[in-house]
Amino acid sequence: MSICPKNKSSKARRDSRRANWKMAAPNLVKCSKCGELMMPHRVCKACGSYNKKEIISAE
Repeated sequence: MSICPKNKSSKARRDSRRANWKMAAPNLVKCSKCGELMMPHRVCKACGSYNKKEIISAE
């Protein structure tokens, strides 16, 4: 079996195939303790808490 393509792919077909490779905006939720926006299932950077429990001591 050959790896070489049988026919040339046009630029429009090539670029339309690559058009779906876009980055998505990060999904953010409000912290249950301080209300700051944070990534889900991670320790809040603002207050250092996770699931209403303090994990990292707040400065």
